Amino acid sequence: MSRDYANRKPGAKARQSKKKPTQGTSLSFVPLALVLVLLAGFGYFLWSINGSAGDTPAAPKASAAQEKITEKAKPKKDPNALPPKPTEEWTYLKELETKSVEVDIPAEAMVSAGPYQMQCGSFRQESQANQMKAMIAFQGINAQVRQSSGSNGVWYRVILGPYDNKRAAERNKHTLQNAKINGCQIWLWQ
Repeated sequence: MSRDYANRKPGAKARQSKKKPTQGTSLSFVPLALVLVLLAGFGYFLWSINGSAGDTPAAPKASAAQEKITEKAKPKKDPNALPPKPTEEWTYLKELETKSVEVDIPAEAMVSAGPYQMQCGSFRQESQANQMKAMIAFQGINAQVRQSSGSNGVWYRVILGPYDNKRAAERNKHTLQNAKINGCQIWLWQ
């Protein structure tokens, strides 16, 4: 629906929107009167308690001689002074120095299953195996290149070891992993 705003008569909407007067004038007088009564009551309350703070009974005054003695006995304190630093006693440090932990390890767990070896690569070409051996040698670990022949041809394996226990082999494996040489496997010596 379109409207013609250019030819519209100016008073058309003004006639429709005439407001009827409301009878709310008596309603706005009640809250105003209530606020005034409350303010007057609050003012009276403050006026009535104005002088009551000084009406407390005074303590009996001590003699002038006693006041002089207490003034000499008490040193003047700085109102901004901090209290003394508390002393802390930590007992767990002493307990940790003398504490010992005993662990029972079965005898069969201590015995190694045998010597261990670590293989870090297996290559078809001997030059690649020697290259891997050199990378391992830069880490300070001695490696060997072994030739093994089987049904699928000749392989050149890069072997480290023998190690008496698996922990020593794991230590070298972690050293090689830090140097980005991954894929080393630990096996029993064959």
